[in-house]
Amino acid sequence: MSVQFFICRARFAVTMLCAAFCAAAPGVVCAQAYPAKPIRFVVPFTPGGSQDIIARLVGQKLSERVGQQVVIDNRGGAAGLIAAEIAAHAPPDGHTIFMATAGPVTIAPSLHRKLSYVPAKDFAAVIHMVDTPMALVASNGLAAKSVAELVTLARSKSGGLNYASVGNGSISHLTMELFKQQAGVDLVHVPYKGAAPAFIDLIAGQVPLMFITTASAQPHLAAGKVRLLAVAARQRSATLPNVPTLTQAGIKGLEVPVWAGILTAARTPTPAINRLYKEVHEVLQLSDVRARLDQLGAEIVGAGPQPFDALLKTDLARWAKVIKTAGIKLD
Repeated sequence: MSVQFFICRARFAVTMLCAAFCAAAPGVVCAQAYPAKPIRFVVPFTPGGSQDIIARLVGQKLSERVGQQVVIDNRGGAAGLIAAEIAAHAPPDGHTIFMATAGPVTIAPSLHRKLSYVPAKDFAAVIHMVDTPMALVASNGLAAKSVAELVTLARSKSGGLNYASVGNGSISHLTMELFKQQAGVDLVHVPYKGAAPAFIDLIAGQVPLMFITTASAQPHLAAGKVRLLAVAARQRSATLPNVPTLTQAGIKGLEVPVWAGILTAARTPTPAINRLYKEVHEVLQLSDVRARLDQLGAEIVGAGPQPFDALLKTDLARWAKVIKTAGIKLD
């Protein structure tokens, strides 16, 4: 018999051994087999929002690359806690991934005494996909035309100015609380149930201020309905080059990127995580994907598991401090 015959027999035996091992240990993912079935992409938002659009954009391209369907599973409600619980308790095989944002991952642990999951223990970081800067937006009727004027005005008001947020404990709320702490001003929180009703009152001048993502603010800015005072970012936004950062406006170090990334269940095998990271990272480099993300005001990061995990730890500590200092409690 030829040497080639024995080589083929050996390869076949190794393949069958790997298949038998994977069948006997379903919690283990063989690098060659992953993904072995459709990937469930749990999204903690209803369809149509910017984060949902990003998930669908990435999911479609990921499906094309790995040869398996990526099924978007929208689980809105409870500030993302429902979706996070589903993803955290999924089998640790990489076939369930989570569209993660700060709310259910790095803010919720400091707001809720009891969570059905522990983000630091129940999730594994895959990729930090994008950042969308927070913007300090003012009604056109506000006398202050800059951050410096706003600080002066707020300090002159004995009862403080009102500000809107998209909900109690939201990143919109916490960013303004961080601004208050660093600027040394007193502002009064008026929580709304989402961005739409908050913007209606902001445009009408019922509330003069709010922090919101640049993506959410841009349509109203373009229409001239509100004014943008500054962005909470390390550098100026490419889409808003004339708007200063808060650091440039005198509030140093106030950088709040609204990050979005992918997590999966803890104990997911490293080969599956690495494959996911590689494929999604390459998806983010595609010209049509980059163009769509630019339209959404999302800035591509593409950081891998280790730097993303470090960000999660830093973010968790930051919001815990803000929440404690401000004495924020959920109703």
